[in-house]
Amino acid sequence: MEELLKNPVFASHILAASGSVAVGTALSYPLDTIKTLIQVGASSNKKLTAAQVLGRVRSVSGYPGLYSGLSWLTVGRITSLGTRFGVYEFLTAFYKDGRIDNYVYVSEALLSGMIAGALESCLTSPFEMIKLRKQVAAAIHVPSSSNSVVKSAVAPMTSRLLPGYIRNEVAFDRTVNLLSVFSSKNHNMAEALKNYPWMMTGSGKPPDVTDVRRPQDIVRLEGWRSLWRGLRIGILRDSIFGGIFFGSWQFLHLAMLDWKAVGMDAPPETNDEIGPLSPLLVSMAAGCSGSMAAAASHGFDTSRTRSQCVVLPKYLSMERRSLKWSCPGNWFERLSGMHPSDRNLLFRGMSARMARSGLASFALVGTYYMAVDRFIAKS
Repeated sequence: MEELLKNPVFASHILAASGSVAVGTALSYPLDTIKTLIQVGASSNKKLTAAQVLGRVRSVSGYPGLYSGLSWLTVGRITSLGTRFGVYEFLTAFYKDGRIDNYVYVSEALLSGMIAGALESCLTSPFEMIKLRKQVAAAIHVPSSSNSVVKSAVAPMTSRLLPGYIRNEVAFDRTVNLLSVFSSKNHNMAEALKNYPWMMTGSGKPPDVTDVRRPQDIVRLEGWRSLWRGLRIGILRDSIFGGIFFGSWQFLHLAMLDWKAVGMDAPPETNDEIGPLSPLLVSMAAGCSGSMAAAASHGFDTSRTRSQCVVLPKYLSMERRSLKWSCPGNWFERLSGMHPSDRNLLFRGMSARMARSGLASFALVGTYYMAVDRFIAKS
């Protein structure tokens, strides 16, 4: 591995790939923010539009709010996309081994893309969680006066263990009245109960997403497992996306090779004799493939986005595991982790996600080919 990193050509390809991922993510990130806010703010009686979301973000945090969380997604994309394309090339190398030309069937590309997408989902999940929380916080206005009131009403230990927690005073008073019939050496029972956060989690309002958006806040309140919340549905989403993306891209690539071979005088025997395709055509094929893959997997993306936006303290998660709480819904929803309340909202924000995926794929492949052609090939 050290020899590969010292190789200037290999290092140049890594830099070109990282730069292309950063460019593609930055260009398409405003569309990703609009898509996320449409999914999170959707309900059965309310359908948000892109103009409404854009106006909301502009009024709360300005146009820079469209790029809230960009750094986290960029770091995650560099790692996850490298895994996606690396695993795909590794798997397709076995299919191409022993063949006359570098030929891969569409079904083989589909299967390799599904495996690569599943591995990609495991790596990008924590970065997507933090990115999503920051995007939602950019569209919600939090008054500064409310924070001081909440902090004064919550005990110090509760504020440390449950940041942003708002106590339900009515439920708290009922709890004190129920326990007041028992004899206790502690006469100030109300103040004593404030030091036990697990007495509060079931009777109060959960913290808002705006209060739990930093990595340390998420880990402290919801635990490490929350960074991989919705992993099963994320694996389904990314495996479908990867399979459709690489399968359709391979289909379009073979179609363009056949179209190019029509105008040749001598019919080519192998694909290598046809020659390379234009980088613009390859980039356009990648953009079309990204849009089709986004449309096919959008329902799972909506369900995962909405699940990651829910703040679930780790005390409640421990209680559900100890009580063997079963997820609601039919067998498919329980298996995938999809909530039944999202059935009518699965296709919200599809056009924004298709545009974002198509633009990101086009910019990613186009920038990479341009960097390889201008800098690496000439050197």
